[in-house]
Amino acid sequence: QVQLAESGGGLVQAGGSLRLSCVHSGGTFSLLDMGWFRKAPGKEEPEFVARRGDQEEYSDFAKDRFIISRDNDKEMVVLQMDSLKPEDTAVYYCAARRLSSNYWGSWGRGTQVTVSS
Repeated sequence: QVQLAESGGGLVQAGGSLRLSCVHSGGTFSLLDMGWFRKAPGKEEPEFVARRGDQEEYSDFAKDRFIISRDNDKEMVVLQMDSLKPEDTAVYYCAARRLSSNYWGSWGRGTQVTVSS
C-alpha cells in the first residue's frame, strides 16, 4: 500500500520561498506519477498544482514560480515554491497514481503553507 508523507510547510512572508518534500513508501515509485495539490481555506476540493511522471505539468498559477522534481533513488518528490503570494495559502497534499491511470488513488495527510502579506 502506497504511503506518502509531506513535510516542509510553514509560515512565510509574501515573496518568500518554501520547499515541500514528499517521501513515498509501499509501492514501486518509478511506476508512479507524483503530484502536488492544494486546498485553500473555504474551498471544498483540492486543486492541481503540479505533477512529475512521464511528463512534467504545472497549473497556470504555478508555472513561473514553482518547480517540481523527483528523486527515484530516494523515492521523493519535491515542490520548490518561490515568489509566494498570500493566495498560495493552503494545505498542500502529495498524491500518487499509476502512470496508466487518471485516478489519484494515494494521498498524504498534507502540510500547511501560510503566506502573510
